[in-house]
Amino acid sequence: QLQLVESGGGLVQAGGSLRLSCTASTSIFSISFMAWYRQAPGEQRELVASLTSGGVTNYADSVKGRFTISRDNAKNVVYLLMNSLKPEDTAVYYCNIEARVRSSWPRMEYWGQGTQVTVSS
Repeated sequence: QLQLVESGGGLVQAGGSLRLSCTASTSIFSISFMAWYRQAPGEQRELVASLTSGGVTNYADSVKGRFTISRDNAKNVVYLLMNSLKPEDTAVYYCNIEARVRSSWPRMEYWGQGTQVTVSS
């Protein structure tokens, strides 16, 4: 079973930066889609950024130009670099991937446990 562990969250002042990491607990045969979501209190979970296996990225309008999603293939780590943070970026951030962990396994969706990001004004 694959587990995803997020790290890098914390408390930062407005205008600051954080880099979130999502590390897989085991090697993965193939990853087709990677994404970061966030959920603020009382709000629905929303897609922040995504990255396909072909390198195509997509960002929520609210984070375009400030956030960057990337991947380290060798380490099976997905990153979210967040610059110019705003108080409205405060949320729990979740890593999400679609992958075949083994060549004989079907493609499945996996979620991390979430990491808290708090931006103070």
